[in-house]
Amino acid sequence: MPGTHQSEVRRSGTPEVWGKVPPRNKNFTGREGLLEKLRAGMTAGTSGQVTVVLPQVLPHALHGLGGVGKTQMAVEYAYRYGNEYDLVWWISADQRVLIRSSLAALAPHLDLPSAAAVGVEDAANAALDALRRGRPYDRWLLIFDNADEPEEIRDVIPDGPGHVLITSRNHRWEDVVEAVPVDVFSREESIAFLTKRVRRALAPEDADRLAEQLGDLPLALEQAGALQAETGMPVDEYIELLNEHTGQLLNEGKPTEYPISMTAAWNLSVSRLSERRPEAIDLLRCCAFFGPEPIPRDVFSQRVSGLSPRMTELLANPIKLSRSVGELGRFALARIDPGSRTIQVHRLIQALVRDELEPEERDEHLADVHRLLTGLQLGNPEESVNWGKYSGILGHVVPSRVQESRDVKVRDFALDLARYLYMSGDGFAHQFVNLFIDQWERDSGPDDPHVLKAYRELGNILRQLGRYNEVYELNQRTLAKMRQVGTPEDELLNLVSGIGADLRARGDFSAALEHDEDSVRRHEAAFGPDDPRTLRAKNNLALDYSLTGSFQQARELHEVAFIGLQDAQAGAATVLVHWNSLARAVRLTGDYAEASDLGEEALAYGLEYLGGEHPAYLWTAKDLSIAWRRLGELDRALEMCADVHGRYVRRYGLDHPDTLAAAMSLANVQRNNGQEQEGLELAADTVARYPRVYGTNHPYVLACTGNLALLHRTCQDPEKARAVNEETLNDIEQHLGRDHHYYLTVATNLASDLAELGHHEAAVERGHDTYRRLRDLVGPSHPVALACAANLSADLKHLGTPDAVEEAERLREDTREKYAQRLGLEHPDAVAFLEERHLDLDFDPPPI
Repeated sequence: MPGTHQSEVRRSGTPEVWGKVPPRNKNFTGREGLLEKLRAGMTAGTSGQVTVVLPQVLPHALHGLGGVGKTQMAVEYAYRYGNEYDLVWWISADQRVLIRSSLAALAPHLDLPSAAAVGVEDAANAALDALRRGRPYDRWLLIFDNADEPEEIRDVIPDGPGHVLITSRNHRWEDVVEAVPVDVFSREESIAFLTKRVRRALAPEDADRLAEQLGDLPLALEQAGALQAETGMPVDEYIELLNEHTGQLLNEGKPTEYPISMTAAWNLSVSRLSERRPEAIDLLRCCAFFGPEPIPRDVFSQRVSGLSPRMTELLANPIKLSRSVGELGRFALARIDPGSRTIQVHRLIQALVRDELEPEERDEHLADVHRLLTGLQLGNPEESVNWGKYSGILGHVVPSRVQESRDVKVRDFALDLARYLYMSGDGFAHQFVNLFIDQWERDSGPDDPHVLKAYRELGNILRQLGRYNEVYELNQRTLAKMRQVGTPEDELLNLVSGIGADLRARGDFSAALEHDEDSVRRHEAAFGPDDPRTLRAKNNLALDYSLTGSFQQARELHEVAFIGLQDAQAGAATVLVHWNSLARAVRLTGDYAEASDLGEEALAYGLEYLGGEHPAYLWTAKDLSIAWRRLGELDRALEMCADVHGRYVRRYGLDHPDTLAAAMSLANVQRNNGQEQEGLELAADTVARYPRVYGTNHPYVLACTGNLALLHRTCQDPEKARAVNEETLNDIEQHLGRDHHYYLTVATNLASDLAELGHHEAAVERGHDTYRRLRDLVGPSHPVALACAANLSADLKHLGTPDAVEEAERLREDTREKYAQRLGLEHPDAVAFLEERHLDLDFDPPPI
């Protein structure tokens, strides 16, 4: 059975998965006809039927009013019919980010990776896909509470074998789904509810009069019943006071947005609670400026400086605080859930509380909420172990208007949230950071330090989305502004570190190398050589070394960065990225067995600490499959690479750079495993997609085009391969020169094309030039140089001249000795060489 979230309610005899459903209202009354109609609609024989519960728009009241009991009816439906489902899951739908988070929280219960492992967006998408397929559960119920516009959640309503129930105040749902209107109580239901809610005996005629005064509105009846139960107030007195408050409210013209009955009942409850425990009203007013989602009880267990005097006094006295929380529950002004340790105030009550405050009081309470949120110790947002804490308070950020605060700590808190959303892969990250940028620019101008930091986070998010051109332009503008306003060097370097990646993404490897060399010098001067920030800068520089052919130098620097970060006890994600970078560098130096050992160890570490869907894990798995392929373990390589490619497609779609890199690696291993036609089709599709990310002449695009040419030859079209390789070689020479390893890889394959076509003299000429350059670049014993030498020896032999044959024999003997020393004569490359078959070189795109 899937695991259980702490926020879930577990009962015997309920579905295997029962999550986030609010506690059942023990005073639930009536609605029998509506529940039966709802159940009949759910089971009408059409799978995936969507039923919406929304209020009747009354001609004497404003449309879209709350308080008629939509949510309570949905809760009752879940409890009453829960045994008909294998899975029941409650989703707060008033903020889109909460919908995705709730769906992501469902993923582990469907035997899928958690949001901590793959990010919120991918976990949510995987959960939706599992629901659509009915695996592992086909009898499921999703409840979207308080949805607004149909367009906002249509894409997260799964069409599958289960049921979806939505509550909404928006009558537009009638046009898109089967709607069941929910009106106020009938008089009989009101009387029954009050009789059940008030513990002492209540005469039917008194309940009838009370219901008449309250317009049969369920939330107002709940308020009245709670006050009656707590105070024992006679009905006549209650009605008299209610009329007084109603008249007062009408005279003030206040109830323009809410039912007068609800407003009056609430006003009366607040008045009596103020007499009984005034500090509880202070707590209620504070809660009114959070979101309508459950508020973690720990929010009010802090010692936070700068709070208003009344909140400071209340939070300093835990006994008084607990009594206040209890009183809010007893007066039905808040829902207290001891199991999840949360406090939740109905959105209508929140609105009524806010509206009765003066602007200065609202500002004071908003400031308190902001300080309480920022006082929470949520931890490093880059570490997945802390993501659950961030997720738990995310629903309160936008409703509490955090973006409007100019407090430095609050803005730092917002930037941490943006970092969390980026690191967890949440699709809301882009929208979230733009919300803060827009507000902060209006309030503080475009050169404000927090605005510039937010732009830096936006750059990271756009890079994660593969929007490289936008990132480069954005970061250049941000860097120029930071320099203009005199941003301190330590802050400036946080942005500088990423610009090397922007240059690599543009294909300017030399500029990236120059930039990152300067970046390392500046990091060492600012932080010292062993600071994690400096080590990350060194890791970036090592990537540049690899891209410019300095493989041994890259390996040595990656090792320094990896060991240093281990010693500094960096987070698991950072350690894994650097560990895999080292394994990749070892592979590029030609030590395939060592690279495989490193990669296997790194992959096990990533699986244990990050999970099998984390981006760093996927990078490691892809690179390990390449190392296995180079080592000759083709079955393992194919299985791993196909799995990784599938995960990338699900996570990012077909056009993301990481997906494309995985696709090209898969095409390469398919060619090695006798699946040449499948590899050709995949490589052709990938090469067609790559320019959308990098442009037409990026080195990755050109090198991958060389892979495509190779597959043309292995699919018996050497003429097409030669033509593509010659054009590609010219383009690479213009961008990188003739001594770059991308050029030499394609040149080696072009010599094989020529040999296949019978042009042995041209093949030998091309082979001589390429082999000389490869020896100078990587050394004569590197497997790439050996492959070129093996091919050249075969082509020389085919020439048949005495000099060529003599040279072929010398080169063949030298190559045989080097294969025996470097890879062993049992390696597939050595076997192909001994059988005088041509060896092919391919390219696997590294990360930016």
